[in-house]
Amino acid sequence: MQQQRSLKSRALQLLAQRDQSRLELRRKLVRHLRSTRAGGVERGDEDAHEAAAVEVEPLLDWLEANGFLSNERFAESRVHARQSRFGLLRIKDELGRHQVALPAELERALAATEVERAAAVRSRRFAALPRDAAERAAQSRFLLARGFAPEIVHRLLRSLARPVEVASSPTTNDPA
Repeated sequence: MQQQRSLKSRALQLLAQRDQSRLELRRKLVRHLRSTRAGGVERGDEDAHEAAAVEVEPLLDWLEANGFLSNERFAESRVHARQSRFGLLRIKDELGRHQVALPAELERALAATEVERAAAVRSRRFAALPRDAAERAAQSRFLLARGFAPEIVHRLLRSLARPVEVASSPTTNDPA
């Protein structure tokens, strides 16, 4: 019974640090439980892993029932932490690795600001507008790696190129 109490306190300690997904907390608690039972050394025994997982599940259910553990709250905090640096695709992928779905209202809000967020991420990394195809490709690859959709990246880079073209057109057609 003492082991269950320390497992619960470990879970509450982890949740006090930051919101965790159920999957993430399960992994951490199973690892903790196995290491304490093995005398500080994790064993690779599959039966020990299954036994620890069976013991952790009721605790996770209790944490959810009492509002300590919430996948929705985890999704909101992860979106809040990542939205200024990453695109919708990267955020959805990260939540998917935690087996958490992105709530529809958060997805709509992110999609509505995707171009503005991509522009902000691009401007923090690149001081100048792309001058040629190579720079455009480099900025495009950077934004794609950050999880912005290809059509968003294309729209952003096209909109950045327009003011440059408009400003250069009158000077080339100027008769003076």
